[in-house]
Amino acid sequence: MPSDDRLQRYADLALRVGLNLQEGQPLVLSGSAESRPLLRALARGAYRLGARAVVVDLHDPALGRIGIEEVREAYLDEVPDWFVQARVRAVDAGAAQLSLTDADPFLLRGVDPARLARRMQAAARARRPYLERVGAHKVNWLALGAATPAWARAVFPELAPDEATERLWEAIFATVRLDAPDPEAAWRDHVAALEARAAALNRARFAALVFEGPGTELRVGLAQRHVWKSAVAEAQNGVRFVPNLPTEEVFTAPDPERVEGVVTSTRPLNIGGTLVEGLRVTFAGGRAVELEAARGLEAVRAVLATDAAAPRLGEVALVETPNPVFDRGRLFLNTLYDENASSHLAFGRAYPDTLGLTEGDDAALTAAGGNASTVHLDWMIGSPEVDVWGERADGARVPLMKRGRWADAAR
Repeated sequence: MPSDDRLQRYADLALRVGLNLQEGQPLVLSGSAESRPLLRALARGAYRLGARAVVVDLHDPALGRIGIEEVREAYLDEVPDWFVQARVRAVDAGAAQLSLTDADPFLLRGVDPARLARRMQAAARARRPYLERVGAHKVNWLALGAATPAWARAVFPELAPDEATERLWEAIFATVRLDAPDPEAAWRDHVAALEARAAALNRARFAALVFEGPGTELRVGLAQRHVWKSAVAEAQNGVRFVPNLPTEEVFTAPDPERVEGVVTSTRPLNIGGTLVEGLRVTFAGGRAVELEAARGLEAVRAVLATDAAAPRLGEVALVETPNPVFDRGRLFLNTLYDENASSHLAFGRAYPDTLGLTEGDDAALTAAGGNASTVHLDWMIGSPEVDVWGERADGARVPLMKRGRWADAAR
């Protein structure tokens, strides 16, 4: 476990740079019981910044597995929505939201895939009112990593448990630049660079992106109203915040009907404890029409069966490699980190702000030309072997990334 001082510096960086918690604003913290030391540091830091109240949602992920395995078949598709209503009311009341990502990546390994898929789909439906509000940035929010022994064992299986946990903490701190001489200044510079990149892409108004690399020849049409976003978001309460720590991406909305070609994943993907490796997807008319994988294919199929829009894309993101996440040389088995290691796509739901929207319901997304699904599944397609081109409406192509790096930075 890191020293109390170091953990507090991490918490303070998250609250100031990531969440940008405001004087007098309530805060809802969510994390597992194993993350109590960080939750305490966050609560302490929040009160010092003037939080009106800090409410903690402390949970045990293992209880979720028990529910999937033991609930009677007749109730498997029922996830009460009343447990979501308290979070919805908190958002509507202006409370900032900070959720720790700290679960055992393989907690659900061995669970009946059919039961798991049904319960995940039911949970997604129940959480929808809350996720729509968060996705539309009704308040400032943050996803933040916290090392736990189970997660550390999955990432560093060759190490003793205590050493593995310490190594994971060190990796987490490195990805958020905590050890820079002035971490907040480092983040100001990093955010400014990402914002400048997004602004340049918005000026370019490319009609499509083309990815070329080993096993990949993919053209991703961009939504007509697409907006490139980066590290910073602005909540409807006027607060500018960085919703993910770490973050290395610029991202936007594809046209869900204009994706063609073949793409091969460059990093494994963890879905509910199933490691998906060697995923290869063929798109036609925007839809994933053929799926292959060396391992874990059924887990992908289960996600894409959630609804009619799930096999279409809701996000395309460009990430330069190398970067502090990629440089760790490890698969974190956690989307918050792995999606920031390389360029990626996401099956399912589009983000409202990538279509210029402030509301996140299905009707608004569809009307703006985005994909409206219950799910959002990120998977990595970038590497130092992948090139990316911006394609204009007349078919002319401009090099954006060469061998994983921004083309202008490589010259």
